[in-house]
Amino acid sequence: MNKVLASADEAVADIPDGASIMFGGFGLCGIAENLTAALVRRGVKNLHTIANNVGIDGYGTGRLLEAGQIASHTGSYVGENKLLEEMVLAGTLNLKLLPQGTLAEAIRAAGAGIPAFFTPAGAGTLVAEGKEVREFDGRQYLLERALPADFAIIKAWKGDRLGNLVYRKAARNFNPIMATAAAITIAEIEQLVEPGEIDPDHIVTPGIYVHRLIVGERFEKRIERRTVQERAK
Repeated sequence: MNKVLASADEAVADIPDGASIMFGGFGLCGIAENLTAALVRRGVKNLHTIANNVGIDGYGTGRLLEAGQIASHTGSYVGENKLLEEMVLAGTLNLKLLPQGTLAEAIRAAGAGIPAFFTPAGAGTLVAEGKEVREFDGRQYLLERALPADFAIIKAWKGDRLGNLVYRKAARNFNPIMATAAAITIAEIEQLVEPGEIDPDHIVTPGIYVHRLIVGERFEKRIERRTVQERAK
């Protein structure tokens, strides 16, 4: 089955208002730039996003925030987005923060068909409010629910027409687990190859998890923060 679509706009054309969407990436590393831009053009509203962070002001998923398309966000880090901070303080965005490991495990659990799990992260803190707490071997653990989504928008380095994906270095991050945890996974790649050209041992996400595939037209690959130190004389 050829899963390659002609454009990012076609790939997101049926995403409705109110959808829950996972966005792969960590900071600006490994984000689906073209698919995110297509969502901005589509103008869908009241999205419930799940991602490590919400891009930065004016870039990545930060563009969706700027366009007023996000109603709620679940993630683990928001420190690089001033608009997000302003919206949360003003009460115009519902924000749920989870410890980063809990976020990753909640997504992985959804992909594995596990409805909930116990973790010590957050026990005895504000994170524990309203959650079941149990003691194992003298230590407290919180019950956390799995975190599925309607759609996952992910980024890979290379893929074939069947949807088998290979990631490159740190850009792998949240992308593979999100691919397994959504009803529909849409992947953006840099290089398209024919089936059989990828060494089976190198495939991280099998094509069974990928429903749609596009080859990105343009990648900025911005660096979130760059610190330059003067050379020693």
